[in-house]
Order: sequence, then C-alpha cells, then structure tokens
Amino acid sequence: MTRYIKRYEDGERINHWLIALLFLLAALSGLAFFHPSLYFFSAVLGGGPWARILHPFVGVLMFVAFVLLFAKFWRANRMTALDREWTRQAGPMLRGDKSQMPPVGKYNAGQKIVFWISAICLLVLLLTGFVFWRPYFAPAFPILLVRVAVLLHSVAALVLILAIIVHVYAAIWVRGTFRAMTRGTVSEGWARQNHPLWHQDMTGGR
Repeated sequence: MTRYIKRYEDGERINHWLIALLFLLAALSGLAFFHPSLYFFSAVLGGGPWARILHPFVGVLMFVAFVLLFAKFWRANRMTALDREWTRQAGPMLRGDKSQMPPVGKYNAGQKIVFWISAICLLVLLLTGFVFWRPYFAPAFPILLVRVAVLLHSVAALVLILAIIVHVYAAIWVRGTFRAMTRGTVSEGWARQNHPLWHQDMTGGR
C-alpha cells in the first residue's frame, strides 16, 4: 500500500496556480508587445487595446500573489553547503549519473535557483513597469529612464519565462512531482528518492 506525505496545503496550491494563471496572461500579452509577429497573443486579454490596459494590472496582481508565496517559502529556499555540492554534481545528474548527488531537503538547489530568479525578475518587472506605465506614472520620469526601464523590463521578462519553462520541464521530468501541486501529497517513495532529508523530517526517519 502506497503511503503519502502532505507537501502543500490547499491555500498554498491555490496561490501557486493563481500565480501560474497570472504569469501565463502577463507573459503572453507581454510577448504580444515585444514583436509584431507575436501580436496575436494579445487575444488572451481581449485584443490590443484591452491587453495594453490590463497587462500592468495583471502583472501587479501576480507580484502580490508571489509575495504571499515568498513569505511562506523563502526560508526553505535558502542556499546551503549541500546545495552548492548539488550544483557541482548537476552535470553528471543530467547525464543520468545520480550516484554523487548529495541528499536534499524540501527543495533542491535547482528549485531554489528558480525561486530566487523568479523573485528578482518579478521585482525588476514591477519597478520598471511603473516607470513606463502610461498614462499614470511614465510622464513623471525622463525619457531616457523610461527607455532603460523598457529594456530592463524586457530582459527580466525573458529570463523569467525561461526560468518557468525550466520549472515546468523539471516537474514533468521527475515523475510524481505534479501530484504535489494537484493533490497536495507525494508518495513516500518519491520523497525518499528525491528529497531524503525532507522525508526524514516528515516521517521521523521511518
């Protein structure tokens, strides 16, 4: 009989999927403004004019939702000596050799890196977005600063999109991971194999 361990509470999973939905809307509508060939993505927010109006508000809502997630999980995502060893062994692991991988807690170094990249990029997106948000804030800033903000906003958006692609791919690659965010639980076997230190904490070493 398979035993399961609670990994996420209902509110944590709702928060995660809310961020995912808002990210999808913000990313697609943002790409619509990035290049004319991607303009069809503006349809996710009702077409060009509505996408232009709603995109900043969606971004702010996503940032607020992420702040709630950040407050809950930032301590668990602090880097440790084991995480640095994990990153050194990441190459062999991707080639199929996991023999030298150190044991990890609730999150491995890869997950932590994605977490911090997301936090930094969202902060940059928020601050730069305000600088060129028309008609509310942009007129208060010099045009050079507005142009720099647009550039930084675009770079941060692309980095965040790539990080989320890696995040989704890893969730698919490691079988059993999606269950954590759909049902809130993982099997003991999954926890023992992928997060042994966390497994010990949750089971008392069982």
